[in-house]
Amino acid sequence: MPIDPGKAVLKAVERGDRTGLRKLLKQGAAVTARNAARATALLLAVRKRDLAAVKLLVQAGADVNAQDNIKDSPFLLAGALGDVEILKLLIAARPGPDFARVNRYGGSALIPACERGHVDAVKLLIKAGVPVDHVNRLGWTGLLEAIILADGGKRHQQIVQALLKAGADPNLADKDKVRPLQHARQRGYAKITALLEAAGAR
Repeated sequence: MPIDPGKAVLKAVERGDRTGLRKLLKQGAAVTARNAARATALLLAVRKRDLAAVKLLVQAGADVNAQDNIKDSPFLLAGALGDVEILKLLIAARPGPDFARVNRYGGSALIPACERGHVDAVKLLIKAGVPVDHVNRLGWTGLLEAIILADGGKRHQQIVQALLKAGADPNLADKDKVRPLQHARQRGYAKITALLEAAGAR
């Protein structure tokens, strides 16, 4: 029994078979098929950080917002991975990313990028228009995660600076009403504290 072309697209991405993928897409194979975890081929390609496959699938009209069973989408995952080249392709896709879609933590693509210290990805996502003050289910913004879940080092200092420059609210508190400045001071993050104070944090 011949394999369904949509499923064949999934298999080609899983195997890293770009020649096979290109051939299938040229023949008009659907890019909407999903595996048992409801992941699309584009999500699998992002997960593998296979830039060439991502490019082929985006060109074929794959949905950058399609979410799997754990609410990962190609765009949300690329933000968490901090993969700038893949993010550029996904942002340029038409239709492009839906900034209102959130991951399983209620977060945007920007928030995990802030937490993980992906400076270039953070700057790209800000430029693309991802809201800087989005609050996730934990009650944290990207700014809060860049302080609370980080080490206060250079990358996170740059991220805090980029967020503040983009207009992030320096006084947006967490669920316990603790503000970014208090978190930074508690952790002894002198440079981040200075950045926040310069931005009017209280």
